[in-house]
Amino acid sequence: SFHLCHSPYLPSSLLPSSVMFWSATARFSGMGKSNSKLCEEKRKKANKKLTKEEMDELEAKTYFSRKELKKWYKDFVRDCPTGELRMDEFQNIYKQFFPNGDPSKFASFVFNVFDDNQDGHISFKEFIAALSITSRGNLDEKLDWAFSLYDVDKDGFITKEEMANIVDAIYSMIGNMLELPKDEDTPEKRVSKIFLNMDKNLDGQLTREEFKEGSKADPWIVQALTMDMSSST
Repeated sequence: SFHLCHSPYLPSSLLPSSVMFWSATARFSGMGKSNSKLCEEKRKKANKKLTKEEMDELEAKTYFSRKELKKWYKDFVRDCPTGELRMDEFQNIYKQFFPNGDPSKFASFVFNVFDDNQDGHISFKEFIAALSITSRGNLDEKLDWAFSLYDVDKDGFITKEEMANIVDAIYSMIGNMLELPKDEDTPEKRVSKIFLNMDKNLDGQLTREEFKEGSKADPWIVQALTMDMSSST
């Protein structure tokens, strides 16, 4: 079973490792129930299985076995009969895990990292690629992925404003589940603390290298990110 205390969502950590929930559940409860004609039409056309070529590609590009890929695809198509995951569906998943907070904003940030080609939908290939990194990638891969989450405008730097937006989204998501320490009880305080430790050249923004090195210097973050939560499936 999944426990929040095992996740880098906790404010005492820098990194919300977004899809630990996905790797711990193996199914997307409440999805795929749309009665729209569009969904029904696409349901009939949805491929029940991956082709050999698709399977070969995903096996080569992810850390999942063929057996695991088949299971994930079966679950994905069952709950996303259109073959695509929409933003509102993605947000609904998070709402099930955080009923006492508002995870919509944070889920939208994570969605945009999953949606690699930025077409407004998450395909199975995009989904499994992100899941592979966040659940089984090495520390560098996970930190690169986390950097992409914070670097909202994709300019290669994380500004205080960008990080404050993410941290604010996390605080909204966890609601009153945790009592925050005095020096972290607002997004601004948390971000100032992070930048104090990571922004070595004091230019008000974090490079990928500063972000990764700063994260690696925190043993708790390293431990949290190197856990393979997918073994829970």
